[in-house]
Amino acid sequence: MSSEATANAEDLFADASKAADVLYGIRDTYFPTNPDDKASKLLAESNLALQLLDSIPQEKRKTPLQRATYEYLRGKVLDVFPEYKKEAEDHLSKAVKLNPSLADAWLSLGNCIWKKGDLASAKNCLTLGLSKGPNKGILCQLSMLERRMAQGAEDEVKIVDDSIKHAKEAITLDVKDGNSWYNLGNACLTSFFVTGAWDHGKLLQSLKAYQHAEKDERMRSNPDLYYNCAIVNKYLENYERALSGFEAAALRDPGLNSMVEVQKMVRLLDKIESLLRGQTKVKRLASIASSLTSVNLNASYRRENIDRLLEGLNKAVAVVGKVIFFVKHENVAPFYYVLCDSSQICYILSVYGIQSEAIKEGDQVTLLEPSYRYVDFSWKEKLYQFRSVRVDFLEQVLVNGKNLSPQHSVQTSIYAQNKT
Repeated sequence: MSSEATANAEDLFADASKAADVLYGIRDTYFPTNPDDKASKLLAESNLALQLLDSIPQEKRKTPLQRATYEYLRGKVLDVFPEYKKEAEDHLSKAVKLNPSLADAWLSLGNCIWKKGDLASAKNCLTLGLSKGPNKGILCQLSMLERRMAQGAEDEVKIVDDSIKHAKEAITLDVKDGNSWYNLGNACLTSFFVTGAWDHGKLLQSLKAYQHAEKDERMRSNPDLYYNCAIVNKYLENYERALSGFEAAALRDPGLNSMVEVQKMVRLLDKIESLLRGQTKVKRLASIASSLTSVNLNASYRRENIDRLLEGLNKAVAVVGKVIFFVKHENVAPFYYVLCDSSQICYILSVYGIQSEAIKEGDQVTLLEPSYRYVDFSWKEKLYQFRSVRVDFLEQVLVNGKNLSPQHSVQTSIYAQNKT
């Protein structure tokens, strides 16, 4: 083949590759109100990309490298849809046989096989692709796949740790790549849940990664980034940031139902405010407060009332309160309670990693080394102000003077969806 013909063939393949990139850009950034509109657009654009591939003359896809590139691009275009397509797998399999060094083909093949549920084979494809050299795309996909493989596994914590490791390796290859940071944020968030949903350090790591991801202009159209960041802020009880994040996600993808999360959080906050505002029966509070003054504490803790706590973690401090209400709400965790202390001040207790029946209305609760914050923000012209204490694990709580048993421990798990 002459040098001119070779250049022409390269141009045709470059055009087809660009068309595939445009197609995946639609997949990742186009979120119309009606999901059918997206499906129609993907179908139309994929047909155009396939026509472009078909326009490449047979004589310009004769060499193994050309044939491999053709099969890879055709398989990639066919695999843009959420559902598994055997035709896509067949083309991608041909591509890696013709050119085993084509790392992107291994990446696409792994993603395709993941869709049909063969996770072990999908991981094998990604590992083979990675053996050709460092690749941030493969590392991110491997990290995602490992989080999915952790579900129900005996060694789920180790698998999620591997996911974090691969996410960090991707970042070392390109510290400005927002998708790699986003993937690390997801890995840290998953780790928070699979290790018992009490280590808020993992939430802070996740939040930091998401903030790095937002610096990448390309990620600002990603609704999942804003949604997941809002989830982290919800668990950190950064209510205003969480509400703003869910709204931002809804603007980018109405199909995420982020506004449902906003409504649930607003209903919770309204309920908290209503319950706290209703505690005006002075005689009842005085009776509760007087019953708390005689509580004995371990000498290693200094007893304080709620109004004496510092923002954040209060080391070597204990707070004693009476449970007035269990706050019923629509999320799995945390559990919320209205408590009253010996100075007749009511506040909110949020509990992670502990079963709901461990603490009941009427119980006397001692909170060791609690985290405190004063919630004060406005949302849609409504002001929310209340004192809030958080405890993360069993050892921080005494109920009616007794330690909670290990049976009262609980953990919540979430897992990665197959999203690239």
